Amino acid sequence: MKWLKRKHKQIQRVISFLPIIWKGYDWDYIYAINIFKHQLERLADSMESEKAWGLTSSDRASKIRTAIKLMDKVYDEEYAGEYQEQIELLYGKTRHEFIEIKEGDRKGTFSVQPTNELAVDDEHQKEINEVSYQLFLLSRDKQEKAHRILWAYIEHNIQCWWD
Repeated sequence: MKWLKRKHKQIQRVISFLPIIWKGYDWDYIYAINIFKHQLERLADSMESEKAWGLTSSDRASKIRTAIKLMDKVYDEEYAGEYQEQIELLYGKTRHEFIEIKEGDRKGTFSVQPTNELAVDDEHQKEINEVSYQLFLLSRDKQEKAHRILWAYIEHNIQCWWD
């Protein structure tokens, strides 16, 4: 009977991973992150259940949930896109126009030309583009910092994530 219960749980475990694996591919690391995140969610659920053994399991589960929230912020690129929201607040919506390059080494390729609703002329648009670029750099730095913090947090805590 114990063997049957164990096999049933193993089958349930495999079934819980099937949607993650089904949507995954082998050419992008984000699919490995999704599998890892799913496993962390399962571990936290287990540690918060009445079947948990450890006295501090719920505290450990809370730390796992914090890591999952950080993973969501980092891999949904929450910080990387902040600059776009700031530009929209300051200068209105940005429209991107593709313009064909008709001369030089890049002939036949396209360039992206951003224009903002509140730009009054080409000179003003150049200023907006410079502000946008500076805000982009700040957002990118913030995104990279969040990535480093996430993995430092995981490294610091992961060896305690067991029950």
